[in-house]
Amino acid sequence: MRLTLAECFDPEGERFGIPTFPWRYAPEGYATYRQLRARNLRPGGQEVTAQVLRPRRKREPLVAYLYRVSLALPVRPMTPAKWAALDKANTARRTCPECGRDAGYRIPTSLGMCVPCTDAGHQLAA
Repeated sequence: MRLTLAECFDPEGERFGIPTFPWRYAPEGYATYRQLRARNLRPGGQEVTAQVLRPRRKREPLVAYLYRVSLALPVRPMTPAKWAALDKANTARRTCPECGRDAGYRIPTSLGMCVPCTDAGHQLAA
C-alpha cells in the first residue's frame, strides 16, 4: 500500500479507523510511547487514540501510534525488588554458559557464548 503525504491525513478516522496524520503533523496533546517516557509518563491503560504515517517509496508506510498526553499517568517508581531482579537478569546475560565467567558485555544470542570461547571453538574445529 503506497501512500502519498496527503493520503496520510485522515483526522476523522474514516479511512484507517482512527485519526491519522502525516509524519510530524500530529496535533498538540498526542504523543508516542517514547515521547511519553521522555516526559516520565506512561499510557496508563488507555487505548491508541491516533496514529502518524510516514510514506516510503517501495515498502509499507512507517506507523507510530499516539496516546493522549492528558490521560497519561506518571511512571511507576522502581522498587528495590525490581532493581534486584534487573541486576540478576543483566548478570545472567553477561555470564558465559561455556566458561562461566562474566564477559563484561551482553553475550550475543547469535553466538551463545563469549567471544573467546567462540574463537576457541572455531580453532578446535579447523
